[in-house]
Amino acid sequence: MVKRMASRRDYYEVLGVSRSASPEEIKDAYRKLALQYHPDRNKAPDAEERFKEISEAYAVLSDEEKRRQYDMLGHAGFDQRYTTEDIFRGADFESILRDLGFGAGGLFDFFFGERDFEERASVGRDIVYELHISLEEAARGAEKEIEIPRIEKCDLCNGTGGAPNTSPRTCPKCKGTGKIQNVSRSGFGMFVRVTPCSACGGKGRIIDMPCPRCKGTGLTKKERQISVRIPPGIDDGYQLRLHGEGETPPGGGSPGDLYVVIHVAPHEYFMRDGDDLMYDLILGFPQAALGTEVPVPTLEGNTNVKIHPGTQPREIVKLKGKGMPRFRGYGRGDLLVRVNIAVPDKLTAHQRAMLEELAKEFEQNVRVKSRKLRF
Repeated sequence: MVKRMASRRDYYEVLGVSRSASPEEIKDAYRKLALQYHPDRNKAPDAEERFKEISEAYAVLSDEEKRRQYDMLGHAGFDQRYTTEDIFRGADFESILRDLGFGAGGLFDFFFGERDFEERASVGRDIVYELHISLEEAARGAEKEIEIPRIEKCDLCNGTGGAPNTSPRTCPKCKGTGKIQNVSRSGFGMFVRVTPCSACGGKGRIIDMPCPRCKGTGLTKKERQISVRIPPGIDDGYQLRLHGEGETPPGGGSPGDLYVVIHVAPHEYFMRDGDDLMYDLILGFPQAALGTEVPVPTLEGNTNVKIHPGTQPREIVKLKGKGMPRFRGYGRGDLLVRVNIAVPDKLTAHQRAMLEELAKEFEQNVRVKSRKLRF
């Protein structure tokens, strides 16, 4: 059985690769370390644990989806979503270890032979829900009702799987343990393989009269309305964890968790940078040169902003405390008003004459002579 180590090292550090490593680089790193630490070759006291550690790291980083989840959540969030069996499922150990001269059959017994199936099934699967909100809702905070389909305990049999007023009986083959232990020997030593009991499916009990609603599974699929509280200042991509709102596992146990992934929609006026908001204000040349007072939007409505004479393009006017609330903190960010100068693309004869006169005052040449291009 592979037990997760108390002190968790970064998977990239375990394999000695960078976070941008390609799948081929990850596979090559595992080959080298597996050859060094495989228990059949290395008899050092810590070799077995090191081999388990590098195998776990390879199982995660060699799988595109698991690697993406690990990069996003880190160890804490990743471990809440994946059981140890989920981590190792699908990893290509067999071809690698056979190429290195090690037997693969013994390896899988080594990984999973002592697994406690009841413990593994004690927590249900997590659910991920994508929730889209507006920037205003992210700023104010909100209460959202969402509907999710999930596996729950059957309310007719209360999760037992048996028909009402009946009781399951203890499995005679496994004596209620739900597992069968097989001991085998090979050239690589003795291996103990524990598998679910085939007679009861690993449950330890047999249902003679199944529940008519759940057909003996003890579980049913339901659409459940759940209220989600969105705290003020939340940012795009943040995940809210609702403990115990995931799926119920087969055979009883604790439900998993619900992860609500927040997506903040782009805004008509504002761009967000952390707790600050950016607004592009378009002024005419006379306004920027002479100064003015203009209204600009904020999350609470319009407010007037003074533009000092001689304001330059791309200059920033800062409105303190008019940005986003600091997520789970105090205070607010700022609203940054970025000045842009609008240049008219069409002029009347009078406007052109006035601008040409102004250009003379500034001693600026605005006459552009056309020249023929030579090739």
